[in-house]
Order: sequence, then structure tokens, then C-alpha cells
Amino acid sequence: MTDGSMVLHYAETLMPRKACFVARHLRSPVAFRPIDLGRGEHKGPAFKVLNPNGKVPVLVDGDLVLWESDAIMMHLALAAGSDLWPTAAREAVEAQRWLSWAAHEFNPQAGTLYFEHVIRPHFGLGDVDAAADATARKRTRAGLAVLERHLSGRTMLVGDRLTLADVAVAITFPYAAAAGIPLADYPAVANWNARLEALPFWLDPFPQAAAAH
Repeated sequence: MTDGSMVLHYAETLMPRKACFVARHLRSPVAFRPIDLGRGEHKGPAFKVLNPNGKVPVLVDGDLVLWESDAIMMHLALAAGSDLWPTAAREAVEAQRWLSWAAHEFNPQAGTLYFEHVIRPHFGLGDVDAAADATARKRTRAGLAVLERHLSGRTMLVGDRLTLADVAVAITFPYAAAAGIPLADYPAVANWNARLEALPFWLDPFPQAAAAH
């Protein structure tokens, strides 16, 4: 359990988006600390004490320092006693399957589209890598086809309620228009995405962005 002293170090990028959404969805007792990627704050010695990989997000909860967004999401869910992480063993295993699939299969492909079309222009990293874009687009479609088959007749990925599996797998979807992720070609996926978009904080998980509205 948390003692209420959690600090979430984040930037307005893909993996921190997961942690920020879960923290705000659960109304967790978290202080949000933005990290300036443009100035290289995540590569500085002070930050690398927290995460030697030099990446966000990082959650500090007392003497516990967690990096990796899926672990942070799970910690937040468990600390809140939330069913975002299923309590039934079979559903927990199923949720873990989708987290693993997102990390190793789907998000590296959809995340490449996000990098090429969102991150490159934002940080001035040059033109789109056409070969990487074409390969990622083909593999993203293959992943969307997997999701389409699974979601046909379903409300969410695991059971009929939101879990961390949905958050992990769909985290690129808020960038679908900019990144060219073809959700409209997969009706069950598009309907699932619409259900996610109806959730508070799904489209505006970052505290600074929300405060600006």
C-alpha cells in the first residue's frame, strides 16, 4: 500500500501516457513531475539515479522506485485495490497475455508509426523513414486483424470491464489520426476505441494538458 507520497515522473509521450491515465483514472495520490526530454533531463545523472535506462515514466513511492510503465500501472492498481488488475487468476493470466503481446508484438509496430509521424516532427528529427513506415504499417494491420477477431462480440479485451490490458494495447490509438493507424478499417476495434475515448482522462491523461483547458 502507498503512504500517499507517490511521485510520477513523466513526459507527454507514449509510455508515460499509460501511467498518467491510470493514475488519474484511479485518482491515485500522485504528484506529477514533468521531465523535459527536449533538454535531455531524462539522461542527466540525477534522473539516472531513479532509472539507469534514462527513460520515463518513473514512479517513486516511499523507498520503492519503479520504472517500466506496465509495472507502474500494476502498482497503482494494486495500491488502489482496483480491478484494473483482475483478482481472478484466469483473468489475471489473460490480462498478462495481452500486456506481453502489446509490449512485444503490437506496440513496437504501432509505436513506430507514432515515432515516425508524431515524435519525428515534434522534436525535429528529420523526414519519415519510408521503409520503416511501410514495414510498421503492414505489421500494425496484422495486429489490428488479431484484435478485430478477438473483440468481435466483446466489450473489452478481458471480460466486460476496463483492465490494464486495454490500456496497454490501445495506448497508441489517441494518436491514430496523426500516425495513420487505420482503426476505421476494423469495426470491432473502432467500437472498442470509441468506448475508451468516452472514459474521462483517456484523451487528456497529462495533468498539464488538462490544466490548460
